[in-house]
Formats: sequence, structure tokens, C-alpha cells
Amino acid sequence: MDRGVRVGWEDTPKRVRREIETWLNTSIESAVTQPTGFSPGVAARLTSQDDRRFFVKAVGPEPNIDAPDVHRREINVMNSIPDDVPVPRLLWSFDEGENGWVALVFEDVEGHHPIRPWLPQELNRVVTSIDELNSSLTPSPLPKDVMGSAGRKLATITRGWRQIRDEFPTASRKLDPWSRHHIDSLVSIEDTVGDVLDGDTLLNMDIRADNILLTPERTWLVDWPHAVVGPKWLDVVAFAPSVTMQGGPLPEDVISKHSACRSADFDAVTAAVVAIAGFFTHQAMLEPPPGLPTLRAFQRAQGKAARGWISRRAGLP
Repeated sequence: MDRGVRVGWEDTPKRVRREIETWLNTSIESAVTQPTGFSPGVAARLTSQDDRRFFVKAVGPEPNIDAPDVHRREINVMNSIPDDVPVPRLLWSFDEGENGWVALVFEDVEGHHPIRPWLPQELNRVVTSIDELNSSLTPSPLPKDVMGSAGRKLATITRGWRQIRDEFPTASRKLDPWSRHHIDSLVSIEDTVGDVLDGDTLLNMDIRADNILLTPERTWLVDWPHAVVGPKWLDVVAFAPSVTMQGGPLPEDVISKHSACRSADFDAVTAAVVAIAGFFTHQAMLEPPPGLPTLRAFQRAQGKAARGWISRRAGLP
């Protein structure tokens, strides 16, 4: 389910491939497309003619005109993350500008995604690593006014439950009975999220199994275009529904393994869960973005797991 539709290396415009080979000062011997993830572009492990290995992400304005800006934002984030953090280093980037292609070349990490259904030992390892990463990125190496606040994003940009209720009244017919019954309570809780998600940690906000690589020595977190600044506990809260939907334990059990979650304000965490569930529920109702035909099904499953979490946590049967 966590697979989009990739562009193969051989289908990348020749001029883009030539720019990358010019930077490498050699040609590409082989390219292996990486199937997981949802970018409608290139994601491939490259081996150069002189036997060096790299990972490349590249995307153009078609079929999704917004995709290049997502890559541009990731360039800004990656250039500011400290070298000692377990995030693959961005080695080089290329940007053709408006209506052009954007490419990022990373160090290659020889790792594997966590096994699904989730294995307890791998989940414990990942949550511990998220905990350590959150501490390493506190305070954020990028200021909040540059990255944006997690609370503001969830309160004013995503606002899933409010959009369902107010801007898309016909969407109520598509809602599950539980959401229809509790929509006013969900909007009310969601409205508080901007006031309770204060913090100074740089957060990934898109941690899922397909964005994790395990090696014998380290747990690597990849894909950072959606990074924001917020409370240290928010990354694992946003991660937890995906664990449940992929055969792992209930979200509450997942966050109990994270030290910042154990000391977090109960109502603040609840507001975050409501906002995250609203985002996934609303997004799943929309048409698939161009070039991302499998995204809505993935979001639908995450929304279902998050709504079940709210029901238990907020006492909304």
C-alpha cells in the first residue's frame, strides 16, 4: 500500500541525467528504482562507473506541478540538519527553476525498511531512535519562522474536520457513522490544536515504515520535506497510526515507549491525534493527486486507525 508510481531513471530527461553525471565526473553504470513512497518522480539507487553508490530523488512539473516545490523544501531542510544526526547526507542538488526539474543526490544507505507486520524488537528500536533524534534536533537548527509551526499548520492549513463540516457539507455523506456523530466535538477539539502544540524541536512529521531504513548500526529517517517545528513528542504521535494499520500495536502502546510522550500534557496529545485524524480523513475523500494514484487508500487506512485511537482516548464511543 505504501507504493506510488515511480519514474524510472531511464525516463528522466537526458539533460537532468547529464547534470548528475557531470557532478559525479563519471557515468552511471546502473540504477535500481526504489518502489516505496509516494513521490511521482525518480527515486533510485545509482552505481557510478567508478563503483560509487548514491541515492537520487528527482521530479519535474508533470504530472504533479506541486512536486518540485516539495523537493525544493527538502533541500532547505537537509542543508541545515547536523551531520551527526542519522539522516542521509544531501551531497548535491540541482534545480532548473520554475517549470523545471529538481534533483537531490544523497549518500546511499545500505539498509532495509522495517518488516511488516511490525516486529516488536524493530518497533522498539525505531521509537527509541525517534526519541533520540527529537532530542538531537532540539532546539531546531532551523527557526520556526522559516519552517513553520506544527500547531499553526494543523490549526490553520490542514483543519481536516472543519473542512469536512464547513467547506464540504456534502462530504458528510461519505463519512463513517462515528465521524458523522462526533463531527462537532472533533471540530471543537481540533480548534484547540494551535494553542497546545508549542515546542522548539525540528520534526519530520512524515515518519512511516517506508521512510525508515535499518542498518546493523543505526536507524535512519529519510524524506524531510514536511518538516515543521513543534513539541518533541509530536513525531511519534503522528507515526503511531501507521504502525497500527501495518500490523503493529495500538497507538497508545506505541507512544508509551517514547519518553517525551509519557510526560506530555494529555489534552495536548489528544488534540494532536484529533487533528491528525482529521487530516487523513479529509484527504482520503479527495481525488488522488496527479501521479499519486495509491496515496488516498494509504491515507484512508491511517485515518481509520487514528479515529479508533480518538474513540478510545477521548471517550467518544
